[in-house]
Formats: sequence, C-alpha cells, structure tokens
Amino acid sequence: MIGLVRGVVREKTPPQILIDTGAIGYELLVPMSTFYTLPAIGQEVTLRTHLLVREDEHQLYGFATEEERHAFRQLIRIAGIGARTALAILSGLSVRELREAVLLQDGGRLVKIPGIGKKTAERLLLELKDKTGALLPTGHAAAVPAGSAPNPAHSPEEAIRAEIVAALLALGYSEREALRAISALPPQSDTATGIRLALKALAPGG
Repeated sequence: MIGLVRGVVREKTPPQILIDTGAIGYELLVPMSTFYTLPAIGQEVTLRTHLLVREDEHQLYGFATEEERHAFRQLIRIAGIGARTALAILSGLSVRELREAVLLQDGGRLVKIPGIGKKTAERLLLELKDKTGALLPTGHAAAVPAGSAPNPAHSPEEAIRAEIVAALLALGYSEREALRAISALPPQSDTATGIRLALKALAPGG
C-alpha cells in the first residue's frame, strides 16, 4: 500500500497531478480542496495517498490532510458512493462542512454536488448519521473533451480557462454549465482561483 508521496509537482491538470519522486512519477487524482493548496510547479509537496485497486484499474488518490483522506475512505465504504463521487463530495464540501451536513441531516448541501441526487444524499446521511466521528481520523486521469485542451497558440488566459473547463467537466458539470461559469470569471484569474469561483457560481444561489 502506498500511504504517502513526497516529490516535486511536475503537472497540474485538475483533478489530476503528476508528482516526480526522483525515480518514479506518480499520477494522482485529488479533490479540489487539495488542489487549491498545491505549491507551484517545480516545488516539493507531500500528500497522503489512497491506492484503489480494481481488476481493470489501479488509481492513486492524493490528499493534503489526513482528515481528507480519512473522510474519502469512509465515503467509499458507502454503497453507491464510488471514488469519483467521493472526490466530487470533497471538492464541493470541506470535511468540516460534510460533518455539519451529517449532524444537521442537511441533504441540501449534498444535492448541490454533481452526481448527488436526493436519494443518494439521503442514503449517505443515513449511513453516516451515527458515525460523524468516523469522518475524523483516530489519534486515470479524467479525459479532457475535444476542444477543451489548451492550444499552444492560445493566450495564457485562454489556456487557464480551458483548464478550468476541463476540471469542471471532470467534476460532473455539463459543458454548458462550465462555459457559463467561466464567462463570469474576472480577467487574469489563475487556475485554482478560477475553479473556486466557478464552483461558487455554479452552486444554487451562487
């Protein structure tokens, strides 16, 4: 089991990143909460990891904190909550916000997340109702749709917006929703800030 990766950030294409440990480059999928905290390309980072092994896939997930990784592991234990959905939940809610939603049995926070319908939210809240403490630890890259990949001939701002769109699509939003969200972004937003603002704009009432 790979529990931790320390190395240099080589690529950041949300929600996927590439960490160069010197001898091996690890591709990891990370929630946006972790992506926001990443250092610049070329700088070193340490991430907690979870290796998901299936017959047709070995995928490594990375987390900035042990709290995030622990919450991810608790979520994927719930029937119907796969790794992609768990990643989307932790991209839309912090661990604290998730715990609050469970404590208050507030499904409204969960249904704002792409891929989480009313029934899924209700099941998730029910599963975790008496386990809010369990959300705290004790003591393949998403494909970029055609037309969304940055074009070397485009300006840096256009490339950043393409990255934001790709991240939103990977998180479950439609292309129409993604394009609507980035249309309202302030000029010269960096990728992390742009994704944060776009997610806020896409939330009901945002």
